[in-house]
Amino acid sequence: MSHDAPVASPHVMNTYGRVTIALERGQGVRVWDTNGREYLDGLSGIAVNTLGHNHPKLVPALQDQVAKLIHTSNYYHVPGQEQLAKKLVELSGMTNVFFCNSGLEANEAALKLARKLGNDRGYKNPKVVVCEQAFHGRSIATLSATANPKIHAGFLPLVEGFIRVPLNDFDALERIVEGEEEITAVFFEVIQGEGGIHPARMEYLKQVRALCDARNWLMMVDEVQCGMGRTGKWFAHQWADIKPDVMALAKGLASGVPIGAVVAGPKAAHIFQPGNHGTTFGGNPLAMRAAVETIRIIEEDQLLDNATRVGAHLHKRLRESFGSLPGFVEIRGEGLMIGIELNRPCAALIQQAADEGLLISVTADRVVRLLPALIMNEAEADELVDRLLPVVQKFLDQPQ
Repeated sequence: MSHDAPVASPHVMNTYGRVTIALERGQGVRVWDTNGREYLDGLSGIAVNTLGHNHPKLVPALQDQVAKLIHTSNYYHVPGQEQLAKKLVELSGMTNVFFCNSGLEANEAALKLARKLGNDRGYKNPKVVVCEQAFHGRSIATLSATANPKIHAGFLPLVEGFIRVPLNDFDALERIVEGEEEITAVFFEVIQGEGGIHPARMEYLKQVRALCDARNWLMMVDEVQCGMGRTGKWFAHQWADIKPDVMALAKGLASGVPIGAVVAGPKAAHIFQPGNHGTTFGGNPLAMRAAVETIRIIEEDQLLDNATRVGAHLHKRLRESFGSLPGFVEIRGEGLMIGIELNRPCAALIQQAADEGLLISVTADRVVRLLPALIMNEAEADELVDRLLPVVQKFLDQPQ
């Protein structure tokens, strides 16, 4: 069988450094390329394909919805929006939801909420506290909130109004914001994804919650990558037994159908009024059905427990297998959101792992990122380790 590499399209903008495979179909945690070669999917579309591929409960529901109604616009009531919003409110303990199409849009809406609150309070220069190593998106506002010079390059000047602090350093947060009178919110990822899989400590989350309460700021969390069961809780901040005022969701919420959501508590739920914000595609019937069914299947199949159990097994196997490798630094993460840090840049591992039948990511230059579907079982987790280990060993054996 031929294994010719796909040819890049001359008509698609050159914005991605793509791996030289083209995927054609999937089943569970496996995908096949256009040459018929099989791969174990350790990335699930960057934490998007929550239920893996071709899920037997999800696909019929999507087929049914496509045959009924895909899009209507928000001039009209969309019953699925109320159904999904009610469920997200129930799961989060918050009160209201705005639907959009992506993580970037959810984060942009969160930042607009903070800016609107500042304007409502009469602030001349409302400010939002954000974190070093953060990634919130690539619009002008969200890349300004992001702390990555590579993403900023070519797009200056940035949007003003952001104060940057290290994640997990509460003393630094208190020092930096001392005397600042026009802060409206603190905004951060509960587990930094693109920044290298850096979790916020539980004590830090509680301290930030208390500070926001004391200063009347919004506590806003970006759970675009770490939310929707990936850590073994519906939302990663729930491990700290706190509630934010604003939470951005996307990626895994609809198992591959584009979606974003901003979930708000009482302090933020009514900042937006008609005309303040909106979207054409957001909250369309297809995306709403996909998300409602995704949540239903997660509950029916007990995938939160699965993420906790298989995640713990995968962490253990990775520590045992990689811990003694020269060049290994540490393993970080929670549940099925895992980063393996090496002592050197390792972007080449994406292609090298694909050559051996495994789909992974590398982020923050030196961190192998694993984000498998929540349906992965322990045998498949073992297979992932068995496929990844020799690839990393061979890479680390090469001279730097």
